Formats: sequence, structure tokens, C-alpha cells
Amino acid sequence: MTVKYVCRHCSAPLGEIDNPLVSEYQLGFHFLTPEERRDIITYSQSGDILVRLTCDYCRKALDEHPELNLITSPLQ
Repeated sequence: MTVKYVCRHCSAPLGEIDNPLVSEYQLGFHFLTPEERRDIITYSQSGDILVRLTCDYCRKALDEHPELNLITSPLQ
């Protein structure tokens, strides 16, 4: 299983874990509500996991300009 972390706004890669022994519990996914899981985590047919977060660049831009709609207007 590969877990890929990407920015939900600009699609920048944030990291990757390629370890078949890592569990969702070890990754802390059990702390997420069902709604958060649906919003953040996507599973591929091959068993890989895509975790969509917000990178520091996009977080800073959103904090400084809350009127930005980063979901439909990527910054990078």
C-alpha cells in the first residue's frame, strides 16, 4: 500500500509512504470523523491511498486572503 499526501488546492506532492505494513490506525486516520475521511482520503482500485491536505503555501495564502476560493482557483 502506498499513501500519497498532496495539497488539495495546488496538487503539490507533500510526501509519500510506501510500506505495506503501515496501517490506517498508525497514520491516525481513526481520529477523523466519517465526514473528514470522505473529504480527505481517497482509495484507488489498486489499494493506494490519496490524502488531500493543504500545503503551507496555500494555507498562508488563505490565511492572508480569506476571500480566495482555493478549491476552484489553484495558486500554483
